[in-house]
Amino acid sequence: MNEQAVHRSIDGIWRIESAKIIAGLARMVRDVGLAEDLAQDALIIALERWPEAGIPDNPGAWLMTTAKRRAIDHLRRNKVLDRKYEEIGWEMERQHEPAWDESLDNPVSDDLLRLIFTTCHPVLPPDARVALTLRLLGGLTTEEIATAYLVPAPTVAQRIVRAKRTLAAANVPFELPPKAELPARLCSVLEVIYLMFNEGYAASSGGSWIRPTLCHEALRLGRILAEIAPEESEVHGLVALMEIQSSRFRARVSPSGEPILLMDQNRALWDHLLIHRGLAAIKRAERLGHAFGSYLLQASIAACHARARTAEETDWVKIAALYDALSQVAQSPVVELNRAVALSMAFGPEVGLEVLDARVQEDSLRNYHLLPSVRGDLLMKLGKKQEAYLEFKQAASLARNEKERELLLRRASECAVE
Repeated sequence: MNEQAVHRSIDGIWRIESAKIIAGLARMVRDVGLAEDLAQDALIIALERWPEAGIPDNPGAWLMTTAKRRAIDHLRRNKVLDRKYEEIGWEMERQHEPAWDESLDNPVSDDLLRLIFTTCHPVLPPDARVALTLRLLGGLTTEEIATAYLVPAPTVAQRIVRAKRTLAAANVPFELPPKAELPARLCSVLEVIYLMFNEGYAASSGGSWIRPTLCHEALRLGRILAEIAPEESEVHGLVALMEIQSSRFRARVSPSGEPILLMDQNRALWDHLLIHRGLAAIKRAERLGHAFGSYLLQASIAACHARARTAEETDWVKIAALYDALSQVAQSPVVELNRAVALSMAFGPEVGLEVLDARVQEDSLRNYHLLPSVRGDLLMKLGKKQEAYLEFKQAASLARNEKERELLLRRASECAVE
């Protein structure tokens, strides 16, 4: 394997393992900023050694062990008490890595969940909580987080730096909040898990359209939350949404990795066990009798698609109504964009285009590739191929994901006027 290929492999390994490493280190050093720095040190050592020595059989364990050794060096330099030495020494002598999934039986032992609640501490402003947690747990780059939030990358970078400093200065404990404080702390945590899942479901950049590992981790964290906060309907709503969306993975890309849009997917490939779990989570939320929040409404929209045996059987009128409700509880340009699509499917492309054009001047959507993409689709359905061609070309120029860019260019070519 040449050096470039090794570096690509290391990048993929890091995306999978970084959150676990940072969470484990945060438990040791009680400082998430320092934990990330120590994890990055281990990554740098891997980048120096692995091209010559080869990738270890268990690269995650290698990175964790290397990072822990760096942590021990740091703690020794800072004259940690002998008791802490013994604690860490015992941990290093263990012959296997921690069982990260044992938290399904004992949720409070999950380092990743502790890290989420630490980085989502109320001492941080909401935007900083989400940005920092996506960086540390999701392994997302600053640019990917900026894309998810539709804000400039330097803004996100500043939020992350300030958040680390604030947590360190406030000496925020690395622990789950007391039960009485849990509901108030859930909002940011749910948003983090939601954005983590979305980045995995439709990667904002790179050569793959989906990142299933990121989705699986988000879903695992959501399931844990559902068990420690069983009376919170929005937790069940988010879990339901992720279960149903995850059911489409096998149908979402072609064997060569090309994106397959929802209406073109082979529904026989959908995972009906995950759909069943999602529908059960919706019922669990509904039994609580609370008002529908944004996640439960989105789950209900996903359920409409899941219940339709064919694309033609989709109840678009109901979906449009659900988007109307969603726009009332979670108004945003992206919700309006999806609402326009639903209205176009229910009542015709001209209706959707009318709603969409009301959002064209929205600053936050100026560089959002899905706006011209949706507009191009509606124009094509109205027979305005030349206008559609220009919209798809614009969308392709804004798309940062390679597979999505290729799809948009193909769509542009399909409506090119001779």
